[in-house]
Amino acid sequence: MNHALRNYGIVTAAYWGFTLTDGALRMLVLLHFYQLGYSPFTLAFLFLLYEAAGILANLIGGWLATRFGIARMLTVGLVTQITGFTLLSLLDPAWTVALSVAWVVVAQGICGVAKDLTKTASKSAIKITQAEAKAQGGEGNSQLFKWVAFFTGSKNAMKGFGFFLGGVLLQTVGFQGSLWLMAGLLGVVLLGVVFSLPPMMGKSKASKNAKELFAKNPGINALAAARVALFGARDVWFVVGVPVFLYSVGWTFTMVGTFLAAWTIGYGVVQALAPHIVRRSADGLSREVPAARLWSALLAAVPVALAALVWLDAPRLEWVVVLGLGVFGFAFAVNSSVHSYLVLAYAGSEKAAEDVGFYYAANALGRFIGTLLSGLLYQWGGLLYALLGSAVMLLLCWAGTLNLPLRVDSPGTATPKTPT
Repeated sequence: MNHALRNYGIVTAAYWGFTLTDGALRMLVLLHFYQLGYSPFTLAFLFLLYEAAGILANLIGGWLATRFGIARMLTVGLVTQITGFTLLSLLDPAWTVALSVAWVVVAQGICGVAKDLTKTASKSAIKITQAEAKAQGGEGNSQLFKWVAFFTGSKNAMKGFGFFLGGVLLQTVGFQGSLWLMAGLLGVVLLGVVFSLPPMMGKSKASKNAKELFAKNPGINALAAARVALFGARDVWFVVGVPVFLYSVGWTFTMVGTFLAAWTIGYGVVQALAPHIVRRSADGLSREVPAARLWSALLAAVPVALAALVWLDAPRLEWVVVLGLGVFGFAFAVNSSVHSYLVLAYAGSEKAAEDVGFYYAANALGRFIGTLLSGLLYQWGGLLYALLGSAVMLLLCWAGTLNLPLRVDSPGTATPKTPT
């Protein structure tokens, strides 16, 4: 049990360091290039390869982590992120706009690969360490939900600190200096991983072909479909719409970064508390699956209400948006935490990394769609169109949860059961 907890703690700490710099990177790129006069669509375009690269990185990363070990893939992810930061720091203000955009897109793509290799390895490690702890006399599904909730919640809290850090660093030490500082921080994290985790952790027999890799159980497939819509619904107004809207009404870089930091930290706290919000069941699914459906429906109502207030041009609209984003964040956090638990509940421990990789490839696809639409919809119709796009995607998310199985007959095999 102590050995499993030690590895869980090391992986969590490593992912904290990674997420801190990843959140700061988003604020650095978004605010720096908006200040230079880039349009909302161009800002979204800067992140497209970052999100698209994550789709393939999750699929391949899960397979690689199964074949070569989780610790090794975590190391590869950290090295890749340092490489991306270094490339971004070499950006020359004298370059043409086209060359600058191309350079940033490629560097962001490298960072996108790094993010999802690291995420897949880290989330898979939870399943492995939980299985080890259970074998040594620990709890079962209850412990898994708690570990996933804490990991996911604390990770998003660190991402929030990263948003704040990015805004402050941009305003104090500039774009290039910020990237150098963050690369140095990740170097320290990398050394900790290399000298602390067993390199063969999580190594197992990987899938032999693409058909086997994609042949997931019904629970993983249904959850992946819902996840595409859920994260697309968040990013369609969060990536470009909210920060650009707030900056356009007079907020400073630090104010925007601080607000997004506070929102993301609060969102992470709610995620960590999800096991106390969602009623637990002995089988790990009979209450959790209905909870996923209920919270998806509640979440869809938030952007609909906000869109109506934006359309009516409510007084002090920026504060209406701030309050609405807080309500959205609470419901979204519960949804996300339940999803993160369910994917590990449905996954088998033998190929957990592959199952998690497949699921987070869907997550990355949702972010890609949301990021693309965030620039287009905001440019076409401002925050109103972005909110309407979010509402449509959340209804699709709710529809996807209706196909979630309510029982698992054997490890890694979910069987649908008609709701009563």
